Amino acid sequence: MPIYEYVCKDCKTHFEVLTTASATAKTIKCKKCSSLNVKKTISTTSFRVSHGGGSIPTGALSGCSSKTGFS
Repeated sequence: MPIYEYVCKDCKTHFEVLTTASATAKTIKCKKCSSLNVKKTISTTSFRVSHGGGSIPTGALSGCSSKTGFS
């Protein structure tokens, strides 16, 4: 199950929930005030891209070069 980040529209609390991908914000309660008035937020990810037996941090893929493909 993935972890999703939510923000409560009533008390402005940010919190995370381990839930199924099919769960909707209407079924998630705020951890602080128990309000159902919450919104799923966009969160950053943390993963590595495997390339040729080694790992490349995702931040390393930020630039392109016409000769090599990546700078």
